[in-house]
Amino acid sequence: MYGVCGCCGALRPRYKRLVDNIFPEDPEDGLVKTNMEKLTFYALSAPEKLDRIGAYLSERLIRDVSRHRYGYVCIAMEALDQLLMACHCQSINLFVESFLKMVAKLLESEKPNLQILGTNSFVKFANIEEDTPSYHRSYDFFVSRFSEMCHSSHDDPDVRTKIRMSGIKGLQGVVRKTVNDELQANIWDPQHMDKIVPSLLFNLQHAEEAESRSPSPLQAAEKEKESPTELAERCLRELLGRAAYGNIKNAIKPVLIHLDNHTLWEPKVFAIRCFKIIMYSIQPQHSHLVIQQLLGHLDANSKSAATVRAGIVEVLSEAAVIAASGSVGPTVLEVFNTLLRQLRLSIDYALTGSYDGAASAKIIKEHEERMFQEAVIKTIGSFASTLPTYQRSEVMLFIMSKVPLPSLHQAIEAGKAGENRNRLTQIMLLKSLLQVSLGFQCSNMLTALPSSFLDRLLSAALMEDAEIRLFVLEILISFIDRHGNRHKFSTISTISDISVLKLKVDKCSRQDTVFMKKHAQQLYRHIYLTCKEESNVQAHYEALYSMLVLISIELANEEVVVDLIRLVLAVQEIAQINEDNLPAYNRCALYALGAAYLNLLSQLTTVPTFCQHVHEVIQMRQKEAPYLLPEDVFVERPRLSRSLDRLGPEVFFRQSKISEVLGGSGYNSDRLSTPYIPQLTDEDRLSKRKSIGETISLQVEVESRNSPEREERAPAEEITYETLKKAIDSVAVEEQERERRRQVVEKFQKAPFEEIAAHCGARATLLQSKLNQIFEITIRPPPSPSGTITAAYGQPQSHSIPVYEMKFPDLCVY
Repeated sequence: MYGVCGCCGALRPRYKRLVDNIFPEDPEDGLVKTNMEKLTFYALSAPEKLDRIGAYLSERLIRDVSRHRYGYVCIAMEALDQLLMACHCQSINLFVESFLKMVAKLLESEKPNLQILGTNSFVKFANIEEDTPSYHRSYDFFVSRFSEMCHSSHDDPDVRTKIRMSGIKGLQGVVRKTVNDELQANIWDPQHMDKIVPSLLFNLQHAEEAESRSPSPLQAAEKEKESPTELAERCLRELLGRAAYGNIKNAIKPVLIHLDNHTLWEPKVFAIRCFKIIMYSIQPQHSHLVIQQLLGHLDANSKSAATVRAGIVEVLSEAAVIAASGSVGPTVLEVFNTLLRQLRLSIDYALTGSYDGAASAKIIKEHEERMFQEAVIKTIGSFASTLPTYQRSEVMLFIMSKVPLPSLHQAIEAGKAGENRNRLTQIMLLKSLLQVSLGFQCSNMLTALPSSFLDRLLSAALMEDAEIRLFVLEILISFIDRHGNRHKFSTISTISDISVLKLKVDKCSRQDTVFMKKHAQQLYRHIYLTCKEESNVQAHYEALYSMLVLISIELANEEVVVDLIRLVLAVQEIAQINEDNLPAYNRCALYALGAAYLNLLSQLTTVPTFCQHVHEVIQMRQKEAPYLLPEDVFVERPRLSRSLDRLGPEVFFRQSKISEVLGGSGYNSDRLSTPYIPQLTDEDRLSKRKSIGETISLQVEVESRNSPEREERAPAEEITYETLKKAIDSVAVEEQERERRRQVVEKFQKAPFEEIAAHCGARATLLQSKLNQIFEITIRPPPSPSGTITAAYGQPQSHSIPVYEMKFPDLCVY
């Protein structure tokens, strides 16, 4: 009976007859529109039949595909599309299942046209907003198939491009359909992201390769149309723009893996482009999550080739700059901590020649490690430049705390290997600190240079290494130069009129005055000791000159000007007396440095008599000793003289004369007439620059100095073995006393209350017993050996010990 009904068209169900009527006899005639309207009206009138209509259409489409009747296949898909667009009832879910089954059948076909047809239908479906959610629908097949189409390798370039574009559009449709519906399949799962993201990146990467070749005129004309690259980029931006906080990690991880698998970190152009797309597409408050992912990937690749690590660091630099304008969150110090750790590892790799301290199959190229280190330093500087002032201060304190320095509380590695590692670490960290400090603007020097930071920074100025000392000077200059005057003193010269420099000078603020009162002597001392270094070159003297001038412009009041004059005269005395046996170039450089600075300072103070004295000395040097002026010293081939010890007093700046001329203008003449003597500290004993014996000799001899024009000098104290031994013993005693105090403080901070109470109770009992003994002795003193002493009047008199002669216990003495 059922078979007979199936053969007779009049007895078939109405929905089947309506479906059959939309197909013409000749498929080239296309869909029968009038019959399609009847089918649509029937579907809207009887929505419960919609699922059957879909099933029957699916059945016909599958049959037509197998019979290669592709014209009818296109008609069936067109009918399905119109039904989808027209029907939005609760029964749509069952119809959608049939629709997706037909789309999957088309995508499975090997015919590109059918794949493109199925993709277009799916995209139309993805743009429909459904009224009712679906709890059981799965898109796993579509994600896999569309991703496969994105990697199409068809022989025909045009067909390959169409298939890839269809694949990208299909992935875009899947994302739109699922990303905002919590009841749909979670498209952010790693199993989906690991297919979607690499497919999009593959098309972006393919475009980079195509653009590297010269395009033909035909390709140039085709560029006007949308390419897979542009479509993939738009789809990637849309995907990332929809990512919530918890989905960022799953979206970024496939990017990192793709760049690793295709070795795209080394050219780094494509990697930078990818992460620029990412950073500008995600929500700003999620930027720091991308930074964390990159930092973690850098740590994971810590033993990769230096070129790979350099590429990751470059990408991190670009991403961090973009993230800094949004919200970086708590990752500021984490960025610098990771970069500094990688810097240390790179130094170890370069020194040991291996990644794990043993013989390694990987060959480490020192120049590549150096390039990586420079990339890290550049990244540190570019990221810090976007931070606000307070965060930059924290970053500088953080970096300075990582610099290994010889100090009272910090030991550095011993041995030749340890010295090399310490030196390279110090140089790289100070380079990083210099990058952070460039362009740093802070109105309050006390907050910009706190004591904890300044002490460690200046202790590096005492190092033996000339490069380290130069970095310290440059860092200090970048802090002090708040008005951009540094470049105006790049060369040392005696300028006759400083108005041509157009200096930006402000009155010294109260905060600057407080800073100089607190730290001026420390700065002067380190400038003085740096001038005595034999390994100084022209760059050091230019930095010293800039620093002295900038202090005079930015931080100087009358007291500071006086001290700076005393300091420069003391530097002149270093070259004049030459107790350290400096070479001729160093002595001439110190003379020239003093002349250039006093020439500029005299014009800043605008005291005519002071300017006249400085001008007279410079003129005398031009006539008799031009090798004492910067124009002859700081040149490519300096003109030096060996007869520096036979110079007359007229070529020197005299302290008595300067004190006299400035004292008449209101400056402190008593202080001006007092020679400058640096205040030496424990850092000199512990620094690498000087030994303990040299430091003590320096202390003894420096105290005996007088003005440059002094008639006679007090003899220096003779240094003997006993003197050195006492000095070493005194250091050891100080260390023991400091350790004992630390233990006492630690005990009272960490010991239980009962233990402290018991200890104090025992001490109180002992104290009370000692006091009782003292009172007993005072009231009833013991008899003398003779029993009594006869007084002058013949009467016996008791003998008692005076209180001031008694020996009290240590506990009673304060």
